[in-house]
Amino acid sequence: MTERLKRLFDECGQSPWLDNLKRDLLVSGELERLRDSGVRGLTSNPTIFQKAIQGSDSYDSQFRELRRSGSSIEECYWQLVLTDILGALDVFEPVHTASDGLDGYVSVEVDPHLSGDAEATLASARQIWNEVGRSNLMVKIPGTEASLPAVREAIARGINVNVTLIFGLDRYRSVMEAYLAGLEDRQAKGESITGIASVASFFVSRVDSKVDGLIDALESDDAAELRGTAAVANAGGAAPDSRILLAGIFVRLCKLV
Repeated sequence: MTERLKRLFDECGQSPWLDNLKRDLLVSGELERLRDSGVRGLTSNPTIFQKAIQGSDSYDSQFRELRRSGSSIEECYWQLVLTDILGALDVFEPVHTASDGLDGYVSVEVDPHLSGDAEATLASARQIWNEVGRSNLMVKIPGTEASLPAVREAIARGINVNVTLIFGLDRYRSVMEAYLAGLEDRQAKGESITGIASVASFFVSRVDSKVDGLIDALESDDAAELRGTAAVANAGGAAPDSRILLAGIFVRLCKLV
């Protein structure tokens, strides 16, 4: 698997990212092993952290210390997440440096409950960006229509953004437009756009999960032959020269490593 992941980048120019982060990966050195095997970045989300924290006692000591210091549950959660994110940023910093900023990014998501409020989403993105203060961080912002202004403004402020939860071509185009508009806004203010890295996370597997259920409901042999094809066809319609993170494929890669 190590050689396959490395060949994916060397021969195809594709950068496999790990769609997972937990304390055990850091303390065991496993995340470094995955990096050395060809994984070139990492993404996370609140669900991943919830499962990680609930499924391991590796967080217990830090949690107890934070609670004794008077931190609220929400503050404790963020400090646990921040510790993992900073650790992952350290692990992938050599990749970021060696690739001259092309790879080696670690993504952390704003509160998804804010996805309908652009102003609150932007405020959360700015807080995360300023608190972490690392050039190989990407702040994940859900690609909802309401969040697109936050994407544009975050880019204009020089924040690396990973726009997630993109399922269709129309929304993907809107995300691209928000990204380009953000760069134009920043340039219009006389600020440099060099080094602002962003990606659009175009989901794959969830499309098949939805469409295949509709196909099965038709109870047609002809339709059944189309199972498992909609997601790849949808992703294939995206601009081939754009840097798209195929999140559904990441999960499968992670299981193979």
